Amino acid sequence: LNCQPPEWTLALRYGGAAASELVYSCNCYTIMEEEEGPVDGEMRTPFAAETYAAEAMAADMDPWIVFDSRRTPRSEFDGWLESNRPSQVSRFGDEEGGVSPVGWIAVVGPNHCPSGADVTGLQESWEKLLASSRPVTFQTVRELALNHRVLSGKWLMHLDTGFKLDHAWECVARAALDGKISLVKVTPFDRKAEGKQVICAYNQNFTDENEVIRLDSVIRATGVKCPLSYKPDVYTYLGIYRNNRWNVCPTIYESKFDLECVPRRSHIINKVTNLEVT
Repeated sequence: LNCQPPEWTLALRYGGAAASELVYSCNCYTIMEEEEGPVDGEMRTPFAAETYAAEAMAADMDPWIVFDSRRTPRSEFDGWLESNRPSQVSRFGDEEGGVSPVGWIAVVGPNHCPSGADVTGLQESWEKLLASSRPVTFQTVRELALNHRVLSGKWLMHLDTGFKLDHAWECVARAALDGKISLVKVTPFDRKAEGKQVICAYNQNFTDENEVIRLDSVIRATGVKCPLSYKPDVYTYLGIYRNNRWNVCPTIYESKFDLECVPRRSHIINKVTNLEVT
């Protein structure tokens, strides 16, 4: 989330006995909704990545419900969390009831700071790459990311709407509140999403494998056991989603938690090298 006040515009929403909610509308480049690579057995739709990117951009343009722990008293967190359970917050709101659409629900950690990413320069270099004869691969995109300091990334958790989703969200949200994760966000409930919602947990540098592994460990320590996939933000900014025209897998790590291993731990695969890293 590479935007800071005053670029966030603040609105207040009230509901029932709940305290006021901070709702930010982000007016700069944002991190868009995430998609995993193609699911086994899924029919490939040519260039469907453009559709995913358009839907994600629409979510980014709508207001976000944000708990910014750098500015909001910790004592307000439990009430905020209860009032904004992701399975109960509607993505598209209720026009008749006067409830606005919500793009994301997010918790900003106390140590979160801007990344200094040059997204405009990244996109200009991307257009030049596409106009050249160079192939679009992980390595060429990584080179662009390094040149323009677009190095953040996130572990993705795709979960069914309901109690398990809300519980996993509470786990990682509290980790962000405690400063263990810089930023977490979750999609609101969307009837069109086939009962799935996604949680994203961020780190600073996708090229630092040890840092990526450490974030997985933090997530697992909160109690989250579901499969995870990891996506660099540079892919998101460039519209590299599943079923993209370059056949680039949009995630570069996958993590599966082994409940039978003693001690229990994650098995993480680097999908670029196809090597197990833990």
